[in-house]
Amino acid sequence: VQLQASGGGLVQAGGSLRLSCATSRRIFSNYELAWFRQAPGKEREFVAVNTFNGIRYYADSVKGRFTISRDNAESTVYLQMNSLKPEDTAVYYCAIFMGGRYYDANNYNNWGQGTQVTVSS
Repeated sequence: VQLQASGGGLVQAGGSLRLSCATSRRIFSNYELAWFRQAPGKEREFVAVNTFNGIRYYADSVKGRFTISRDNAESTVYLQMNSLKPEDTAVYYCAIFMGGRYYDANNYNNWGQGTQVTVSS
């Protein structure tokens, strides 16, 4: 498994979770990693990416609430999620960016197994 996502769970609205995406040092050093999510019956959607030049891009729906970060020592990308809403409920995936537009899921591969986030109202 090249990407290992973890940290999901059940939380009440307004609560917080921190997701982790662990990978090998080779992948972490050579590729940008992003977070996507997929709710039941919906398409997979872009959440956030932390680029090598330090720029972070977020979906409009999570701006101001979610923060993506990279831990070089641990070869891990994190997604800190605050002020969670029921509409954030989804399976969250991390994936390797292969080029093109960041928000397009077709430009990623090696999707991890995902981690379930459930936000109750």
